[in-house]
Amino acid sequence: MIDPKWLELLVCPVSGGTLAAYGETHLHCEASDLCYPIVDGIPVLLAEEAVPRIELETPS
Repeated sequence: MIDPKWLELLVCPVSGGTLAAYGETHLHCEASDLCYPIVDGIPVLLAEEAVPRIELETPS
């Protein structure tokens, strides 16, 4: 889990919006509706790694 103090500093690289935890494995930006993965406790805030939130909700 990401420390809440870090979440205050991190922003979405696409929209500049704030990020919030989305489960244990992603950070979600409401403005862009994108989710960024958390790998080994480190958020990967690269636009090319982001996935739309709906893709995380849809069963494969």
